[in-house]
Amino acid sequence: MPHEPFSSLDGYIALPRVDSLALTPDGRRVILTVATLAADRTRYERALWSVAADGSGVPRRLTRSAEGESGVGFTASGDVLFVSKRPDSGSPTAVADTAQLWSLPHTGGEARPLTCLAGGVSGIAATATASDTIVITADLLPGSADIHADAAARRRRTETKVAAILHESYPVRFWDHNLGPAEPHLFALDLHDLRDDASPARDLPTSDGSADAAARYPVGLPTPHDLAPHPGRMMDTSGQALTPDGRTLIASVRVQEQRSGRQAIVSIDVATGASTPLFDEPRVHFSSPALSRDGLRLAFVRVAFSTPTGPADHELWVSDQDGGNARRVAQDWDRWATSLAFDASAENLIVTADDNGRGPIFRVPLAAGDEPVVQITTDDFSYTDVAVDAVTGDLVALRSSWVTPAHPVRIDSSGAVTVLATPAGLPAAPGTITEVETTAEDGTRVRGWLLLPEGANPEHPAPLLLWIHGGPLNSWNAWSWRWSPLLAVARGYAVLLPDPALSTGYGLDFIARGWNAWGAAPYTDLLAITDAAEARLDIDGSRTVAMGGSFGGYMANWIAGHTDRFSAIVSHASLWALDQFNGTTDNSQYWQSIFSQQGMIDNSPHHSVRDITTPMLVIHGDHDYRVPIGESLRLWSELAEHHAEPDGTTAHKFLFFPDENHWVLKPQHAVVWYQTVFAFLDQHVHDAEWQRPALLG
Repeated sequence: MPHEPFSSLDGYIALPRVDSLALTPDGRRVILTVATLAADRTRYERALWSVAADGSGVPRRLTRSAEGESGVGFTASGDVLFVSKRPDSGSPTAVADTAQLWSLPHTGGEARPLTCLAGGVSGIAATATASDTIVITADLLPGSADIHADAAARRRRTETKVAAILHESYPVRFWDHNLGPAEPHLFALDLHDLRDDASPARDLPTSDGSADAAARYPVGLPTPHDLAPHPGRMMDTSGQALTPDGRTLIASVRVQEQRSGRQAIVSIDVATGASTPLFDEPRVHFSSPALSRDGLRLAFVRVAFSTPTGPADHELWVSDQDGGNARRVAQDWDRWATSLAFDASAENLIVTADDNGRGPIFRVPLAAGDEPVVQITTDDFSYTDVAVDAVTGDLVALRSSWVTPAHPVRIDSSGAVTVLATPAGLPAAPGTITEVETTAEDGTRVRGWLLLPEGANPEHPAPLLLWIHGGPLNSWNAWSWRWSPLLAVARGYAVLLPDPALSTGYGLDFIARGWNAWGAAPYTDLLAITDAAEARLDIDGSRTVAMGGSFGGYMANWIAGHTDRFSAIVSHASLWALDQFNGTTDNSQYWQSIFSQQGMIDNSPHHSVRDITTPMLVIHGDHDYRVPIGESLRLWSELAEHHAEPDGTTAHKFLFFPDENHWVLKPQHAVVWYQTVFAFLDQHVHDAEWQRPALLG
């Protein structure tokens, strides 16, 4: 019997989903950002919901607008801050089609805008727990001395239809968007300057002293104070935290280098913008600064640059707020923190990290000595968005697994978990999930998750889909709305989600096994665990296919050129020619630094194109700047060159999205993606007639 909603792609994309979680300052309520499919089914709308943090009650919707809301924060008094493009009908100076900062009173009432910036607000950088100071991120054009000059300059570019960007440093793109022409800034807002009267906007002088109608800012709103005029790319931050009094911002800022950059931690005086370096070393990143609730202690992550000789460790450090008494903690803990915060006592860090195919919460003691790291959660879930209740010391977080989407929970000091209410109900997963493992050629344990469809047994074994994760510094341990193995399970496939060499959560040595050698241990690990899965009586080893995206796409290409054991291979957003890729990706210096020249030659899939015999489905989005479209264009060209018939026909296919990025995110494009993938797999697994998705014409 079909298992809704995973048997229906239309039903699947319509499932509501929790994007993020934030805890109110008093610890009593949790604010969820929930995405729902719009009426036209072509995009998602986001709204804020409030649920009780103790597990009682029912969800209550806080916001409703066509443009949606995101990026939740709080004022010291508990007012909810968020970013939205919703129109402000009460202000004649509202900037159309730009996101602004909004405030929703904790006592109830209507939301009101706090900013009116011509270029909009990018997000909430930091808030203070004991003052009315907040810090936001927003972009200004590089020639603009202030927000008023920026408004005038943007108007001139719009009127003359100029979209050109002049770059004076590297990089120029990031993931799916061009950098520039505007540069990121940090602005401080003092909410004491917020007035309740309907003050009209007034003309303000631009930097050259002239008045410009475009340079109007409502006098009733707090004026944003630029913490670093003309920052270049410095404010491409990797985390920031504000002291309780709002006077000092600790930020991980970018220090530009020749063709790269490092992250340094600085202390910024909010009143003057004066910046004091705290931690900065050549070829070292300092990131993820977190302050204790009293503002006296600082925690951060230190990571040296990796080289072709091996990966660098991710170190946890603590210091005084001014950088004094810095020391490394948990030196013997071989895991990489994905988030960190001080607990309520400031005597421990609360840390999340990949671990053995899960993403638990850990407690890292800060007292001098050899106290071990304590794993707080011990279930099969991964945790994100962890927040500390300053009153009780409990935690709230989102948790998920490959069979359960993200949902809010509360965790007490013993690790006991209480599920909180959510407006996004949890769908029943089809089939079952089990853990599988094997021993690699070098004796290393390699494990993964195996999802089995209902009815899979020795009399009716299921075909196997090997699904390879991206990264490669990654792990199959948390729900993804974009990559859902349950959709394949509902269609009768068993899905193997392995963590081969280079995966996180197994220690530095496990990552090093595949370093500068992507085609070696990662490849043999994948084949070994596929052998183990195929040896099961409920798996039909004669009908095995492989699929992967990004690094997983690289591995799909490598597999295609090195074995014919798979019936079909899907390669999404894949790396094909490493010498070409390393100069065209959005961060070429990093990719060139982790491969030696010989390693790049030895591990490039394109050298084996003549050996490919397995039908391949190649997929790529034109707005993918991490893995540029040139990789799949060259792959497709060389598949045709070496394997097309004289009349041009070929067993391979190329699905191209002109307006999509690395992931292909638009709801209807996701539907087309899965329709094409399943039609291709069914053609080669079940000998089904090829069914071209209707929306592809």
